[in-house]
Amino acid sequence: MKTYQLAAEPRTNLGKKAAKELRKENKIPVVLNGGEVFTLPYTGTLREGEKIVEIGNGKGLITTDLTVTQDAVRNLVYTPDIFAIELNIHGEKRMAVLKDLQFHPVKDTILHMDLLEVNDKKPVTIEVPVKIEGHAEGVKAGGKLTLSMKKIKVKAIYTEIPERVVINVDNLGLGKTLQIGELHFEGLELMNAKNAVVCAVQLTRAARGAAANAAK
Repeated sequence: MKTYQLAAEPRTNLGKKAAKELRKENKIPVVLNGGEVFTLPYTGTLREGEKIVEIGNGKGLITTDLTVTQDAVRNLVYTPDIFAIELNIHGEKRMAVLKDLQFHPVKDTILHMDLLEVNDKKPVTIEVPVKIEGHAEGVKAGGKLTLSMKKIKVKAIYTEIPERVVINVDNLGLGKTLQIGELHFEGLELMNAKNAVVCAVQLTRAARGAAANAAK
C-alpha cells in the first residue's frame, strides 16, 4: 500500500456538543483504535487524548481521541485507493488504516472517522480493490463479463497488503463464475465466504442464439 501523511491533534473535549463545535470548524472527530490489550488496573501513564476502554474479563485497551481537518483527508477518503496512514500527532508518528467512516446524510461531509492502529507484527483485515486483467474465453464466445465484488476482504500484516488484487480471467468460460475459494494470493488470507462470486461471464441473448444455432 501507498502511505498517506496525515496530521492529527489530540482531542480531550468529548461528547456530542464538542463534536458539533469541531464540525463547525471544518474538523472531524477521530478515534484511533487497536492499542495493545492489558490487564486492569492500568498502571502506566496516559498521553493527551488517550483513554482506557474495558473489554471484559479484567482486560482493557487504550484508544486515542483525535481531530483532523476535512481538507486533510479529502484525498484519503474520496478515492478507490487504499492507504497505510502515517499519523503525525505533535511530532509522534503512528501507523494506521481506515476502519470506518460516517457521512452527513445530506451533505458530502465526514462526521466521524475510526482508524485502526497497525504494526509489523499483528495482521489486520482490510478490503482491497479488485482489478481484472485478461480477455475471458466466455467473452470471446459472446458472453458479458460482470464484476460482482469490487473489493475483497483480506487479512495480513499491513506492509504485505497490496494496493489492489489482480485477477486474470483468460480461462473463464461462457456461463462460468470465479469464486473466492478459487483464488490465492501469496501472503494474504481471504476473509470472504469461499462461495462468494467475484466475477462471472453471463450468457447474452446473442450468445444463446449462437449456441442454439450451433446445436441444430
